[in-house]
Amino acid sequence: MKKLIFWGTAVLAAVLAGLISAHLLLRTAGLAGSVQAGSWSTNLTIGSEDAGLYTRAMVALYGLLALSKDETIYYTAQKDDTGDPLSGDCAYRLEGQSLDARWWSITAYGPESYLMETEEGRYSLTQTGMTMEEDGSFTAIVSADPREGNWLPVKRGQSFDMTVRFYNPGPSIYEKPEEAPLPRIVKEGCQ
Repeated sequence: MKKLIFWGTAVLAAVLAGLISAHLLLRTAGLAGSVQAGSWSTNLTIGSEDAGLYTRAMVALYGLLALSKDETIYYTAQKDDTGDPLSGDCAYRLEGQSLDARWWSITAYGPESYLMETEEGRYSLTQTGMTMEEDGSFTAIVSADPREGNWLPVKRGQSFDMTVRFYNPGPSIYEKPEEAPLPRIVKEGCQ
């Protein structure tokens, strides 16, 4: 009887430890992955047959309606260019060039990786909705306080991350994903 209790307890403890570690891994890893490009990272197995169990679980948790790798590549940033976590208490300036894709967007997500409910009802900056300079460059502000021009609202007091979606990315993105010309995330200040 003692052996049965011992082994039953050991199995229960192992299952519980496995569930807790999987939960923590999935909650802290997000969609970030093996390729880093500045503050942005991606996992090139997302949307492919090569995706492992944890990658598929992360997509199920964070990548609602994720498309196949042949159609889209996703880059996620959870920190600014200095390595500090993104916070709705700060304002950030995105500096970049038009991205090499048929169409692209930059979206802010709240702490649970869902769209942030904002009074403005604006969730993304898009290739077709942004004001661009003649040379193809752009500057945008991400902040809780309204700004003129290219502005992406976030909520004060909440952490957030941003995802860049490349829809039908150019060959250079597939060939050298670590050199993708993603926007810089420059902190302008915090309240």
